[in-house]
Amino acid sequence: MADLSYLDAVILGVVEGLTEYLPVSSTGHLTITEKLLGLEVNDPAVTAYTAVIQLGAIAATLLYFFRDIVRFAVAWFRGLGSAEARHDPDYGLAWAVVIGSIPVGIVGFLARDVISGALRSLWVVAVALLLWSVVMVVAERVYARYDARGVLRGEHSVRPIDGLVIGLVQCFSLIPGVSRSGATISAGIARGIDRVTATRLSFFLAIPALTAAGLFQAVEEKDGLSALGIGPVLVGLVVAFVVAYASIAWLLRFVASNTLLPFVWYRVGLGILLAGVLGAGLVSAT
Repeated sequence: MADLSYLDAVILGVVEGLTEYLPVSSTGHLTITEKLLGLEVNDPAVTAYTAVIQLGAIAATLLYFFRDIVRFAVAWFRGLGSAEARHDPDYGLAWAVVIGSIPVGIVGFLARDVISGALRSLWVVAVALLLWSVVMVVAERVYARYDARGVLRGEHSVRPIDGLVIGLVQCFSLIPGVSRSGATISAGIARGIDRVTATRLSFFLAIPALTAAGLFQAVEEKDGLSALGIGPVLVGLVVAFVVAYASIAWLLRFVASNTLLPFVWYRVGLGILLAGVLGAGLVSAT
């Protein structure tokens, strides 16, 4: 990893920024990209770098949704001290984010060695890309039934139980290839939450999950990151920030009038291609 070039840092930053919030698996794409760049995907420093540049995408989320985050935080603190303030819909949504962030934190911590070890395989990525595509199709079909009945729910109807269910499903995103946004958006629309609200909720849930993962990996693998030099790390962070900001804006416009199926077809195509390349022995899985 000491040989990570600035070009590598830019490429990984672009991949992170593009795929972190699209339901195609940023970890899967980063693993594939690292392999193509000749990096050792099981190297602790590689794993740490992958997690740390996610902080650039998180910074983009914080900036893009800054006013919403402040609004939810104010509603939450007011609700803690006032029964009347608890009727504010923002209070319920804030609790949904808080509760929904807990499961992935617990599972991620307990399974951290497996996640950074055995699961860092391109075979895992290929299989997860394909299998979770099935889940996304099922979620879209459930969503269509809610839509046909005219009972889709918006942001003001999001409840803590929604956060818990979506948070539990988010744990599957710890498997490379599943996609954190793919898991959370699918869970949201399967509960009858409209696509835009489900996507926004996915962004809000990303903040604590990815921030914790990035900081934890940075501390745990500080020696490996130091070997990279501050330059490549900063370049990756900045590039991920810029690209992620544009990706957030684009995705919100896209889901306002489109289903998740285009992402499903992309995932299936990539999964089949990756499995074929691995099966032919053209690329090693680890």
